[in-house]
Amino acid sequence: VHKPYAEAMLALQDKITLSGYKVMRVQGVDVGLKSRGFPTAEYRIVFFGKADEVQAISKQYPELMPYLPLKITLFAEGETSLLVTNNPHMLREFFKAPELQAVFARWETDVRGILDALAESQ
Repeated sequence: VHKPYAEAMLALQDKITLSGYKVMRVQGVDVGLKSRGFPTAEYRIVFFGKADEVQAISKQYPELMPYLPLKITLFAEGETSLLVTNNPHMLREFFKAPELQAVFARWETDVRGILDALAESQ
């Protein structure tokens, strides 16, 4: 997105909330990267989800816990910001339970919607 990092971070959190999700945690990783010699600016992972859904799915399918909550990584690239995430659709290949297929499809639609809304807000 063509937004400075701080503005992109606020916009991302806003779009997540407007999509019916809650930002659960924002984790900085830039300090760890710098300590290992990587040149980097701001770099954060935004974890988000619907608390009741994350809890229920984690309880019923503990093997999904490494993928929850959903996450989008945001990092500065000059005056723009880059966003990276895993496509929830890919989970369908690994977790075949029929009741999860609709959840993964909804997550994919929602994540794409968040990213599209952020891109359109420029």
